[in-house]
Amino acid sequence: MIYEDLGYNNELEQYRNEQGLDSFEMGRVVSEHKERYVVKTPTNEYDSELIGNLRFTAESRHDFPAVGDWVAFSEYDEGKALIHAIYPRSSVIERQAVGKSGQVQIIAANIDCGIIVQSVNRDFNINRLERYLTICYASNVEPIILLSKIDLITAVELETLLNQIAERIKDVSVIAISNESDAGLDQLAALINKGKTYCLLGSSGVGKSTLLNKLSGKELMSTGAISESIDRGKHVTSYRELIVLENGGILIDNPGMREVGITDTASGLEMTFDGIMEYAENCRFKDCTHQHEKGCAILEAVENGEIDANTYANFQKMHREKTHFESTVQEKKSKDKSFGKMVKNVKKQRKQDKF
Repeated sequence: MIYEDLGYNNELEQYRNEQGLDSFEMGRVVSEHKERYVVKTPTNEYDSELIGNLRFTAESRHDFPAVGDWVAFSEYDEGKALIHAIYPRSSVIERQAVGKSGQVQIIAANIDCGIIVQSVNRDFNINRLERYLTICYASNVEPIILLSKIDLITAVELETLLNQIAERIKDVSVIAISNESDAGLDQLAALINKGKTYCLLGSSGVGKSTLLNKLSGKELMSTGAISESIDRGKHVTSYRELIVLENGGILIDNPGMREVGITDTASGLEMTFDGIMEYAENCRFKDCTHQHEKGCAILEAVENGEIDANTYANFQKMHREKTHFESTVQEKKSKDKSFGKMVKNVKKQRKQDKF
């Protein structure tokens, strides 16, 4: 294995030289456990932690390493290392942190392609597919839709689901697979290229870990048995992990996500709902909210059946989430600024009192 097999490229090498990081070793974060990181090189893996300066100067979650990041590190003991710097990210897949208003959770960094996995039984939900597409587009990550467990339905039922996707989602590859019969796996494997990084996205129990084992040809991840009561696999992945496949592809498995909250992803929404946004250009008012205005081209298209009503409803819901997230972030920034100003004034007053 060489560094390019892990996704290393000329842009990262240029940054390394420009920033004087050539005195450190370089590696990629393959897993994270409570601010401890496993960093992989072509020859070894290191249990790593941040140097104090990185930890204490971090202003947000973006300043900490994430799975998929490239880092500069130094080994201080056998198999143990200190992380000194994080290389620039080419992409970051993120969502709203669950239960934490205005905060972001990084799913993975430096991703080339997001593989959105939905099982064809109870997990299938086009609204959720559009959410995953939005976070992929916002991160400049190419999406692929993977329908799993097709052995559980008939060919006619599968064709119906594929038609439903085609009606609402355009220009995205859709592959139907079965981990039981291996149907469709060759088609997926053909899309995985050496040195490129792919992130598995989806809910619990849709077969992501089983898929990873199939693609690698090894039992890399534990898998759960099918639960008869809910007709789905039991969720077993509890943390993100980066795996290098024998064919050279790089795959990141993720814990199942029940919630896919939208952040400030304007570009992602526009790309996911580009069919809707084309109509927006013909709205009477430039600041049209597309909710109640007279002369709104989008509302007219919904009424005329030119835009699917469910697609429009999902677009509006996600747009409201985006707007709320942005306002929450701005409110938090204002509070932080006010608090910082107060601390500064207190320090200034204390200094004056000494004299």
